Amino acid sequence: MRFWDSSGIVPLCVKEPMSESVKRLLMADEDIVVWWATKVECFSAVARRRREGVLNDQSELDAGKILSVLSVGWSEVQPTEPVRQRAGRLLAVHPLKSADAFQLAAALIWAQENPSGLEMVCLDQNLREAAGKEGFTLLP
Repeated sequence: MRFWDSSGIVPLCVKEPMSESVKRLLMADEDIVVWWATKVECFSAVARRRREGVLNDQSELDAGKILSVLSVGWSEVQPTEPVRQRAGRLLAVHPLKSADAFQLAAALIWAQENPSGLEMVCLDQNLREAAGKEGFTLLP
């Protein structure tokens, strides 16, 4: 079981340089754990790629279908007061955007504040650095 940031989910839905690496991680993972807003963050990333001309309309639809299938089987950390409080504290310590602070806060709540030995799939450099400092093992 691993915590997956949306930056690790998107390459499962659209072809990117890291797609094969994260697909291998997915095949070895029994249960994907994500933050409650991950599905929306992924839809946003896919729509942005279409607006930028990286994806066509059909590719966007295909990515949405893959995302919907993935989301049926994953577990979500819900938006609770402890997640919000932890995100606020993370913003004071790490140079994160608010969405990334929520991702990391959700991961820490999932880890019961003890991430030692737990893995996080994340491709975002700022979030990776913060998650590593908090004690997560980072993949890929």
